[in-house]
Amino acid sequence: MIILYEYSKCSTCKSANRFLKGKGVEFKSRPIVETPPTVADLKKMLGIVGSLKKLFNTSGLVYREMKLGEKFDKMSEAEALHLLASNGKLIKRPFLLTAKGGAVGFNEAEWKKLF
Repeated sequence: MIILYEYSKCSTCKSANRFLKGKGVEFKSRPIVETPPTVADLKKMLGIVGSLKKLFNTSGLVYREMKLGEKFDKMSEAEALHLLASNGKLIKRPFLLTAKGGAVGFNEAEWKKLF
């Protein structure tokens, strides 16, 4: 199953959605704010991207308001994953999980490799 976690007001998410539809890819869309990825999904993505920092929406308002840039190095992996799973606005989007892997953010060249 292919799951695209997206935010309806995000232009990058809209581009990712159009890309998948244009390729004829069947996927389930989930609102990332209301239904953030689970800790298990986040761990799977961490294995793909290789860095906790890449999972965070570091340019987002919530990230800056929480001053996570200052706190990040002091957080354990478990703390970071639970924080992400509890607040979808902290997660870099779009967030795509497939049977073959996944991606955070939308880079058309990278996504073409998945499909």
